[in-house]
Amino acid sequence: MLAIVTGGTGFAGKHLTDFLQKCGDQVVTTDLSNGGPDLLDENALQELFLATKPEVAYHLAGQADVGASWENPKKTFKVNTEGTLNVLLACRKAGVKRVLTISSAEVYGKVDKSKLPIDESFPLIPASPYAASKAAAEMISIQQTSPEMEVMRARSFNHFGPGQSENFVASALALRILRAKKSGEKTIPVGRLDTRRDFTDVRDVVRAYRSIICDGISGEVYNVCSGKDIEIAELAKALLEASECDVDLFPDPALQRPSDIPVLRGDNSKIKSQTGWEPIVEFTQTVEDIIESAKTLVDDDR
Repeated sequence: MLAIVTGGTGFAGKHLTDFLQKCGDQVVTTDLSNGGPDLLDENALQELFLATKPEVAYHLAGQADVGASWENPKKTFKVNTEGTLNVLLACRKAGVKRVLTISSAEVYGKVDKSKLPIDESFPLIPASPYAASKAAAEMISIQQTSPEMEVMRARSFNHFGPGQSENFVASALALRILRAKKSGEKTIPVGRLDTRRDFTDVRDVVRAYRSIICDGISGEVYNVCSGKDIEIAELAKALLEASECDVDLFPDPALQRPSDIPVLRGDNSKIKSQTGWEPIVEFTQTVEDIIESAKTLVDDDR
């Protein structure tokens, strides 16, 4: 199977490319960071897709930083929404048969604890510019779905693992902890520790993406999640233990988002029943791998 992966040099994109190749798929990757076309350049995208003629497409590229979306909401909306439309138009022109667009659990917004876990029928009430852009991109994905081009959507909850940018909580905490250990500092700044998130190892996430491409139903949306929520304080404790570091954490308002969702926990029964996917990487294993990955970056610090 010949696949194209947009955002192929990003965190999930790298893991997805590796996994697809291990499955025997041929993979073409495109990313702005390595000379690929801008998502807003419709003509360049169509030229690329027509030249490669992929059978399936995974659309991972976009502006993925929730915090940054507050600083530049217009750019976030254009890249994530108009960019998704451009990718889907390029897929259609090139005759791509099946497409997976990656959305986010952020589209659900602030959900009362009594209504957890969230399944795919829950209304979309985005609470950030990023979430709004992803909700709009989903509507475009639905509109572009047809018998000739089957489009599925994945609503990914928090994924984490080795190689993630420090713009995301697990890797940010790991790097702060290891740098404090190296410098001998006794305290490190953190954002909110009382929020709870549904974390899934990125290697399980990319397995879910391929399972949707292979066995998902056209027009459907799938939660990609573990089905368990973990307090950020618990994640921080696990990272401290894995790093064998003893430091105190103090809340820093500058690290808190303007609108933060207290708790997210997803229901993954739909993807399990329709594709057979389920997460297999243990939380403790992911934490250990994050620390090992972060050590390389800290060792390179000057």
